[in-house]
Amino acid sequence: MSGQLPAGWQPGWKNGLAYGLMGLPLAFVALPLYVILPNHYSREFGVPLATLGAILLGARLLDAFIDPLIGRWVDRLFAKALAAVLLFAGIASVGLAGGFTLLFFPPTRSPDALLVWASALLVLTYAAYSAVSVAHQAWGAMLGNLNGGSDHQRSTVVAWREGLGLAGVVLASVAPVAFGLPATVAVFVVALAAGWWAWQRSGRPSAASRGPQLAEGHAAPSTWLPFRDAAFKRLLAVFMLNGIASAVPATLVLFFIQDRLQAPKAMEPAFLGSYFLVAALSIPLWLKLVAKLGLARCWLLGMVQSIAVFVWVSQLGAGDAVQFLVVCVLSGVALGTDLALPGAMLAGVIANAPGEPGSDRATNPSITGVYFGWWNFATKLNLALAAGLALPLLGLFGYSPGTTDPDALQALVWAYCGLPCALKLAAALALYGLVIRAPASTAVPKALKESS
Repeated sequence: MSGQLPAGWQPGWKNGLAYGLMGLPLAFVALPLYVILPNHYSREFGVPLATLGAILLGARLLDAFIDPLIGRWVDRLFAKALAAVLLFAGIASVGLAGGFTLLFFPPTRSPDALLVWASALLVLTYAAYSAVSVAHQAWGAMLGNLNGGSDHQRSTVVAWREGLGLAGVVLASVAPVAFGLPATVAVFVVALAAGWWAWQRSGRPSAASRGPQLAEGHAAPSTWLPFRDAAFKRLLAVFMLNGIASAVPATLVLFFIQDRLQAPKAMEPAFLGSYFLVAALSIPLWLKLVAKLGLARCWLLGMVQSIAVFVWVSQLGAGDAVQFLVVCVLSGVALGTDLALPGAMLAGVIANAPGEPGSDRATNPSITGVYFGWWNFATKLNLALAAGLALPLLGLFGYSPGTTDPDALQALVWAYCGLPCALKLAAALALYGLVIRAPASTAVPKALKESS
């Protein structure tokens, strides 16, 4: 599994697992950081939620803004040597494991010292997470573009990463309840070490896909280079519209389950677990369809399915838990496209990227990292925008958790179903108009044309 991959490479389970295994701990870590940590600090240490919320928001915003800079640094490392990328990811993994562990087991209970500790460790943990993620995504994009690449090759590489990531999400949702917090941290550390070990034994990007080394005294490509690429800007616009549409219901789902459906709390794991499990199982089916329809049309089909499902959700009310379980299953199928296809389309855009103005793409050093840096920035901005858009709107229309007021619950329905459907429809129209039916005069790269 080492060395340059053969022509026409399609990963079998060994090659796919070697690259994709790092996706499991990277997805695993998100749930404890976003869900368990606030509850842990408020209950165990008495930290006010408002104060903790401000710390988390500040750390997340800083994390989002450093992603493009991390991407530029990763490009420098790819231009230098693959061993340098792996070493960088290994050091960042140590920082991620240490920061995550020390966040949950701080050495002090003093309120002021605890706030300083949490702030510093959150910045370290988020930055280390971003460093490993950008390097791993860039590596995968280069694997997908080996030997000319193809829609199926790119989407298969991404599918291994995202499929194992879904396994990490499911594991992270079960581990704290089943094993306790110390064992959960231990599971994460072991999974992270295994992911880095396997990554070293995965397929290697070719020298051509990485770009030449930087000449002495020459700077790396500009951090803003992706925004000179019209194809990237079109794809990013679709990605952000679709991402916000998906993030809004993710932010509000527990409110909807508890107050609109009034479902038993014991059913909440079944709702979320079925959603992610079906998403993972649907990915191989979508990959088969990609060979017939292409990446863009498959993604469009997933968007249309998601809209149809959520229109139905608006009709559900108290006691409709079984119907909502069906919704979770159907939505999970649509989620498979969001996970496996946009990243593969981005890899195609990168393969045809123009590089710095006035130069031949083939003579440019790697630009993959900076593209994924901006891609991750958009992903994190989507999460912030979803909370910033949905929660104030709900408050404006009179909703508060636990309410039984019919008007307030109807506002929750519109925020959970109506707003995401409108945003998803806008994303679908943008995908069709900007990518699938883009005029030839806009010079859509071959990778995107093929994907339609």
